[in-house]
Amino acid sequence: MIAALDATPLTLTSGGLARYVSELSLALAREFPEDTYALLSDQPFELPLGSPPNLIAGPELKGRRWWLRGVRKAISSVRAQVFHGTNFEVPWLGSVPSILTIHDLSPWRDTAWHGSGADRVRSRTPWLLRLRRARLILTVSEAVRREIIAHFGVPEERVRAIPLAASSAFYPVRETLAPPAPYFLFVGTLEPRKNLPALVDAWRETYSETGAELWIAGRRRADFKRADWKHMEELPGIKLLGEVPDAELPALYSSALAFVYPSLYEGFGLPVLEAMQCGCPVITSNDPAITEVSGDAVMRAGSTREIAQTMRTLAADPARRKELRKRGFERVKQYSWELTARRTRALYREVAGG
Repeated sequence: MIAALDATPLTLTSGGLARYVSELSLALAREFPEDTYALLSDQPFELPLGSPPNLIAGPELKGRRWWLRGVRKAISSVRAQVFHGTNFEVPWLGSVPSILTIHDLSPWRDTAWHGSGADRVRSRTPWLLRLRRARLILTVSEAVRREIIAHFGVPEERVRAIPLAASSAFYPVRETLAPPAPYFLFVGTLEPRKNLPALVDAWRETYSETGAELWIAGRRRADFKRADWKHMEELPGIKLLGEVPDAELPALYSSALAFVYPSLYEGFGLPVLEAMQCGCPVITSNDPAITEVSGDAVMRAGSTREIAQTMRTLAADPARRKELRKRGFERVKQYSWELTARRTRALYREVAGG
């Protein structure tokens, strides 16, 4: 089989979208060496590190009408039998069958979560669905699958859920030197729906009792409020680490008292699995997708008061932290990129006709 995947998320420097395309394409190519997987985009990108010979970059075809003309030329040039739109988009025209990944419904759930930056997705994706430009719709959790069916009125059989996994690059790291102070950790893109103001307020309630700092790692997106950023910069005890290279994240997770992820809405919640795979206890929200993914391996908190109380509990209870680490290690065994690749490739076969 020859399959083409939209590589545009690889132009991002970090985040779940880039992780998805990188890990999925690598796993597909490694699991199915007899296939060819071509990554296509009208923007410069680098192949994932360690790409095998059957994972290739398509031709550089630039132009104003990539999704109307350019992508069709690129698909034809690599002789792909199926196209996977990895981020809300597939070609308007073309004879090659397509699969469309919708990661979540955040562009439609609350316009404040994305602002005008998601206008293209809000207007384009519903039309692609109405015109049936994708044979199948792929998403990353059953929670979002149900949302897609209800929101867009898509038949159940056209929407499939295949979960993600933490990369093998995430593992427990034994530090030779302890951090200068205990700390709670947040890792993720800094954007409105991550609920960082509530996390900061909860941490402020606990700082004098626990002595634990708050370390925040991630790319700051343009729609993250400047006032919230300024507020965090001014608070002693908060470390704003910015974008942290992937190679440094396992050590951050491994040394934290707990990973705190109070997101208001997720399609999957990949950092939760990454933290658990590093042996880091997790505090997270009651979001349906995160609940589906994490099961009973985390502590949950909704309000600012609940987040603060849960942080106090974990800071004071080493036995509870040890139990959560154990549960996390067991939970992540249910997920692997190899399994994700096998299930995704089966969908490629299905839409390609055999």
